[in-house]
Amino acid sequence: MHYFRVAVNGSAAPLLTYHSEIFIEIGTVVTVSVLERPKKATIVAEVAKPDFDTIEIAETAPYRYRPWQMETAKFVSEYYFCTFGEAIGLFLPYKEDNELGMRNEELGIKDVVPKRPKLTSEQLRAYEGLKEKETALLFGVTGSGKTEIFIARIADMLEAGKTAIMLMPEISLTPQMQKRLERYFGERVAIWHSKIAKKQKERILEAIEKGEVRVVAGARSALFVPMPDLGLIVVDEEHDDSYKSQSRPRYHARDLAVYIAKKRGAQTILASATPSVASYRKYPVVRLKTPYVRTKKDYRFVTGEGVVAPIVYAIREHFDAGDQGLLFLPTRGNFKYLYCPSCGKTHTCPYCSVGMALHRKKRYLKCHYCNYTEAIRERCAYCDSAPLLSERMGTQEAKEVIENTIEGIRVELFDSDTITTPKKLADALKRFEKRESDLLLGTQMLSKGHDYPGITLSVITGLDHIMGMADYRCREKAIGLLLQIAGRSGRAKEAEVVIQTGNAAAYEPYLDDYETFVKEELLFREIGRYPPFVSLARILVSHKKEEEAARIVSEKVAVLQRYEGIEIVGHGKAPIERIAGKYRYQILLRAPKRIDLLKALHAVASKEVEIDMDPVEFS
Repeated sequence: MHYFRVAVNGSAAPLLTYHSEIFIEIGTVVTVSVLERPKKATIVAEVAKPDFDTIEIAETAPYRYRPWQMETAKFVSEYYFCTFGEAIGLFLPYKEDNELGMRNEELGIKDVVPKRPKLTSEQLRAYEGLKEKETALLFGVTGSGKTEIFIARIADMLEAGKTAIMLMPEISLTPQMQKRLERYFGERVAIWHSKIAKKQKERILEAIEKGEVRVVAGARSALFVPMPDLGLIVVDEEHDDSYKSQSRPRYHARDLAVYIAKKRGAQTILASATPSVASYRKYPVVRLKTPYVRTKKDYRFVTGEGVVAPIVYAIREHFDAGDQGLLFLPTRGNFKYLYCPSCGKTHTCPYCSVGMALHRKKRYLKCHYCNYTEAIRERCAYCDSAPLLSERMGTQEAKEVIENTIEGIRVELFDSDTITTPKKLADALKRFEKRESDLLLGTQMLSKGHDYPGITLSVITGLDHIMGMADYRCREKAIGLLLQIAGRSGRAKEAEVVIQTGNAAAYEPYLDDYETFVKEELLFREIGRYPPFVSLARILVSHKKEEEAARIVSEKVAVLQRYEGIEIVGHGKAPIERIAGKYRYQILLRAPKRIDLLKALHAVASKEVEIDMDPVEFS
């Protein structure tokens, strides 16, 4: 009799022990009975006979996780604080007969000679610069032709009999990218994300096994598709927070892509016009400094709140000229800060250089990094103006204002409330592409790399709110967002960018030079002891009883205080104090050495707490 420890795939359950009359390979997918229900599970290890009765493994499936998948799942479970079952549940196993990867000859695949994009001399230099690097950051201004460069690298992989994965931050980018990839690689491309039907996923997996699909592109989950002979992972828009999962396992797809590529002997290319400060510091940088098509772009600053007269005038002017535009409004998550409409600054914590959250009912301002609290202010601490504001206009209200003011304009809403399915997304983009709508009006989705030559106007509002958020990366987010949205316009002809702010000086120096901003920001982060110079972790406690949540936090803080090399930045109520009837408390930690932080976190890890390593969300 053989005894095995198994992980229930996708489950928070601990490892369980079962028996089998036959030996089963580590990594094999099996069916086991859990509370009399059949569950898919993975063989993790063979163990000695336990001193309790075990249930027999019901059946084995013709699927197996490869060693690199098992090792990566172990890393994910230990680094991102989840069970092995939750971690292995991210991956899709390989078919058993394909365990060692069927060679191209066996599959009957002839040498692939894909079409290639024609590169300019600057693109060619970048392409050559990338070739030799295991991991590199392709940092190119918007419209500089980054896509053509990684398409050329994907073509290299196909010619060498290898496969490639291309990640995008979210599915709003896939319709356009699918067209571009299919133009070069035809049916060898498959699109993969969470909204694709199960039957379609099965067809794609079959095509991968047969060697018909050699390139998989999609959102986070595309990283876990079982590609044989992987040669390249591209992470486009690598700066985007959508790559970080906000539920367990709380992995970061960009960081995990680098880890997986190294495990598999593949190359990673991270690409962005506004790269994250962390990636800029960590990886070799390959630059593209000029746009593919050079056009003039005029930047104009306006003050006020909401859709003010100068914004309406600019939209009307471009609409009358037969051109298209886009208008960005921040999401409702940015309402919680007091800001000054006169100077554009948000009231910040004197100890943490981040915005203080407004608790209107309790009449106080609070820093959710260190818990410093003060009374709600009436006047601005910087310029002494009054009153200070906190509310913002929503997308629906903005649409009504524009349509009531500009006769005949067709406004396309482009936010997560409106775009709820892949079909709605494709339809909205198709209408805009066919010029059946004149203005794209939306939230963060607008910044995600869409490329339409008809856009000659970008209007960006709400940056001062983002600049004042309780987040050490608020400057990076605000300036990155400005340049991303500005970059959607002027792809083919002269364009105008209207920026609504009370603090133009915060943005002006970086309008054509994001690299200068990144270098300055690195100095700020080093002085302030923020990532990438330290590691950060957040411990979250949720409980129906508030006093119980507070007790758990106090207990964990007492344990953490015994560990050297880590700093408890602050602990107390979370910015959003209650969700779904549960009270939320948090602890924020940082440490110069990641290993010290992980050691302390493993000492307090339990079912009562949720640990978020390298957090990007603090609410």
